[in-house]
Amino acid sequence: MIELNGKIKNSLISMDFIKRYEELSARFSSERTPSNERLRYVDGDEVMEMIRDFGYTPQSDAKEKFYKIKEEQVGEFTFGFHIILDGMADLVWVVKENGELLLGSPWGVYSRRLIDVNYRIKKPVFGTYEDLEEILQTAFGMYEDFKLALLQA
Repeated sequence: MIELNGKIKNSLISMDFIKRYEELSARFSSERTPSNERLRYVDGDEVMEMIRDFGYTPQSDAKEKFYKIKEEQVGEFTFGFHIILDGMADLVWVVKENGELLLGSPWGVYSRRLIDVNYRIKKPVFGTYEDLEEILQTAFGMYEDFKLALLQA
């Protein structure tokens, strides 16, 4: 498995990514929301509004259940956040440094690269828009902490 870039790895560790993602996964687990109760079809406009409410400029491909925020340039870094929704929230951070891709994998990959190739943290699942909003609120808070950690590295 490919190693994480050193700056990315240190930033994830310093923001306590693993613990925070495990907590999010446990809070929004498949035990809490079984497969037959998941919100599989989300209203794209509602998701876009949630993202706007968190202070970001959203873009979407509703057919693909794919959302992203407008990339943000901070110094030599470009940050992005992609979200795929299908009863589960598949969260992807994208980071480039001077145009070179440093990170662009789903969150689940980070734990395998930080801990062990077989270590898995399940994607958070949601059955209501309230659950989804709480997942996104937590995820965007983690995103801001990650950006800060990387910029201070």
